[in-house]
Amino acid sequence: MALGWDWRAAALGLLLLGVCQVGAEEGILHAAGSDTSLGAKQYCVMYNSAWKSLPTSLASATKLQLKDLTSTNLCNSTDVPPEGIKGKLVVVQRGNCTFIRKAQIAQKNFAKALLIASTTGIFPPSGNKSDYVMLTIPVALISSVDVQSMRKVFGDHISAALYSPPLPAFDYSILIIFLIAVFTVAFGGYWSAVEERGSESSSSSDSGPQTHEGNKRKESAAILTPVTVVIFVVVCSAMIVLLYFFYRWLVYLVIGIFALAAAVSLYNCLAALVKTIPYWKCKFSCVKRSFEVRLLILAVFCITVAAIWIVFRNEDRWVWVLHDALGVAFCLNFMKTLKMPHFKSCVILLVLLLIYDVFFVFITPYFTKDSKSIMVEVAAGSESVGEKNTGNYLMGHAVEPLAHGEKLPVVIRVPRLLKSVATLCGMPFSLLGFGDIIVPGLLIAYCRRFDLQTNTSQIYFILSTIAYAVGMILTFIALILTKMAQPALLYLVPCTLITCSVLAWSRREMKMFWVGNGYEIMNQADTTSEETVETVTEPVSEYS
Repeated sequence: MALGWDWRAAALGLLLLGVCQVGAEEGILHAAGSDTSLGAKQYCVMYNSAWKSLPTSLASATKLQLKDLTSTNLCNSTDVPPEGIKGKLVVVQRGNCTFIRKAQIAQKNFAKALLIASTTGIFPPSGNKSDYVMLTIPVALISSVDVQSMRKVFGDHISAALYSPPLPAFDYSILIIFLIAVFTVAFGGYWSAVEERGSESSSSSDSGPQTHEGNKRKESAAILTPVTVVIFVVVCSAMIVLLYFFYRWLVYLVIGIFALAAAVSLYNCLAALVKTIPYWKCKFSCVKRSFEVRLLILAVFCITVAAIWIVFRNEDRWVWVLHDALGVAFCLNFMKTLKMPHFKSCVILLVLLLIYDVFFVFITPYFTKDSKSIMVEVAAGSESVGEKNTGNYLMGHAVEPLAHGEKLPVVIRVPRLLKSVATLCGMPFSLLGFGDIIVPGLLIAYCRRFDLQTNTSQIYFILSTIAYAVGMILTFIALILTKMAQPALLYLVPCTLITCSVLAWSRREMKMFWVGNGYEIMNQADTTSEETVETVTEPVSEYS
């Protein structure tokens, strides 16, 4: 269907995010009791380095007496006990007012630091810059469970220190992401062309069943024309804004869509291999349709894998392997399903999404209340995303808890391999958005099909894949040097488009490469051949 816009293409509009590394604002609370035989324990805290940074080592941190005020919210000066909190590290309960309000009261009463105990997950506090620039004490969130555990172990007399060892700038996890990304675009581009060649050979055959199979393959492909490309980018922009403001609800919709799409994608990726198995070819009929036993077993397997991911999706220690496998299958299936009819559509798609990526990473901080990137906030799945409209203002127990631990399944996730203190707060991950694989992959798939159609010995496919690899390397270099999230398309789009354009121009094939000679011409040829068959067969039927 040349202008088809099925649910798979719509799902892709939800799955375009940038590249970043997560886990940069974790800290440590080093606590000890009066009984030295109990030793010391460390607890995870989350802080905002823009408010007040923490010392980088325990040796440089100041030990303070911990004052437990979790029976109050510290929203009014009357919540301060008569003995005062001067020189103390104060722990209060989250709720009833903003984090900044609590910090202002603590600072006004000469506290040295503030911990906010949370029952609904911890994340870096946020607020208006005009308010937090006046803060001189560190503020961090800690789990209420950890506070209770601390009291059980050490009693009421606790000394504690806050610090945050720096994370290493380079981690080998980005090399794993690099290999996954390059393999996926290369294999996806190659597979897309293999499917097209199979479709062409089936449609040119005189055999009825083969022709039917070729038509089914064609109908499963969705063509991204310039008009649909523009609509597609508008949908992407609308979805990411909706996710930013309504994260706590829409995250479950995206999880459901991904699970369904991943099961279908895994089935499509494995079906080609299963069909080579010479066993269980027998068929059975159900509701006027026939099913092969081996494909039915495969379908059950794919649904089971997707169901396992849904159940254990927040088990960061191991489920990332299953998640990335489903993510790769998802990207491969989209690269096979979505077809670019010509280089013109590729240019429009990549340039518009480059603008989209840069805008939501670099420009949106100028518009958001806490000066944070919409793209990074949504990609990281920070629980603070769900509180953008309230300024971290929660009315006690009346507010529904946030989607605790839920993150959008729209990225390739690889845990950082270098051991660091961040493991106290869970596994920190390096992330790469599916869109940074699929979007350039559509161009690489077009190059592969163009090579087959013009017999150019795969030169377009090989050079475009190398250009993608170079773009990924530039992305990671920028990530390490700037220590901030990067829109990968900022580097991938110029590398791939310039390489393909220079190659086509040097080979004097730019005109053909620009307009293409693929799906649109194929569809016209198919229509013409069908009309010719009708005009030939009609006179024959008259004389029969």
